[in-house]
Amino acid sequence: MRVTVVGGGIAGLTCALSLHAAGFAPRVYEAARTVEAVGVGINLLPHAVRELSELGLDGELASVALPPHLLSYRDRAGRTVWEEPLGRAAGYHWPQYSVHRGRLQMLLLAAVRERLGPDSVRTGLRFRSFEQSAGGVRAQFLDRSSGRPVVDDADVLVGADGIDSAVRSRLYPDEGLPNGNGVHMWRGVAQLPHVLDGRSIVVAGGTPGAKFVAYPIEDTATASADALVNWVLEVRHGPSAPPAGGPGRRVTAAEARAGLSSWDLPWIDLTALAERSSAIVEYPMIDRDPLPRWSFGRVTLLGDAAHPMFPMGMNGGSQSVVDGRVLAWCLARDDDAVAALNRYDRMRRPTVNAIVLANRDSGPEETIARAEEHGGALPVGEAEQIAARYKQLGGATVTQVNTHPSWTVTPAIAAGQEPLRG
Repeated sequence: MRVTVVGGGIAGLTCALSLHAAGFAPRVYEAARTVEAVGVGINLLPHAVRELSELGLDGELASVALPPHLLSYRDRAGRTVWEEPLGRAAGYHWPQYSVHRGRLQMLLLAAVRERLGPDSVRTGLRFRSFEQSAGGVRAQFLDRSSGRPVVDDADVLVGADGIDSAVRSRLYPDEGLPNGNGVHMWRGVAQLPHVLDGRSIVVAGGTPGAKFVAYPIEDTATASADALVNWVLEVRHGPSAPPAGGPGRRVTAAEARAGLSSWDLPWIDLTALAERSSAIVEYPMIDRDPLPRWSFGRVTLLGDAAHPMFPMGMNGGSQSVVDGRVLAWCLARDDDAVAALNRYDRMRRPTVNAIVLANRDSGPEETIARAEEHGGALPVGEAEQIAARYKQLGGATVTQVNTHPSWTVTPAIAAGQEPLRG
């Protein structure tokens, strides 16, 4: 079965590795002329780390990422509201990882090219359209260097091209722009002394638009050395009046200092944070409405192309990793590509759609929003309920992650002999 993946980001590359592990030889098309290590921090939750580990990437991940062991919710004065262990400290068989997004993408790209060949990822090719027939799907691309059209014939087309997915726009041409909630995120990385114990993720503040997040993504593992700290400050703009410069606007150090000046967090030097950040970029907090359907014949969606979500609970990238694994399992299980894509749709879409909607209500960060309203820390049982409910929704409790059957394709699955799971 020939599979074409549109998008060479984390979702598309993980999908390609999953397909290769299941016995396929996918081709990846990326619109950017070169794939570069850009971006800031991202977290991979244990359910995603399990899937990447089963793809044989556990050693590579450990070499570029840090395993946080504590999530600490704080108020605007830095006082503890609620804390919970993460990764192995919480009982998972796999760690959670904090990592620079660009380094993760380059790790995945290197693995794809090593396993599938140097020409398995073609860059500078922008997706334009597709046509389906009973026997396959033909995708049209534009070569950005020559201006010439490029045609690709496959049995399956996977749109993994992000929140502004061109594949999704072909399936839903009237959808329009993403949804914003009026919150913008100032994001940066800076070399700073360790925050708290150097292995904690700190989320301070309350409701969306009034939060500060910080966690390390790289260090030398020595207490005296600085760490590369990823940080986010949420600011609120009216949804009808975005700031000048639009998405990706550069924020000056002076702006950042002013925005951080109302915060009193004794365990981090916020002035140094603003001044030491090489680039601070503003992004709107946006998502899209959950879709009633991802798969149309031989075409389907995956990752942010399928389920872009507000960044609550550190879940977007992790769910994209699981998407790729489940899609590969479904395609290996069924020679009928259309039936396989429909099964993938049924198995993944309801769960991830529920997470999209939960994140609009703050997801697990409901804890600090309610603590702000309450005027102090919530009762332990109430905070635990919020955290447990969100994990259960995404199939990410300790028991669910540690015990669910592997998505690794075995000979029995490839022969269609294993009972269906969905």
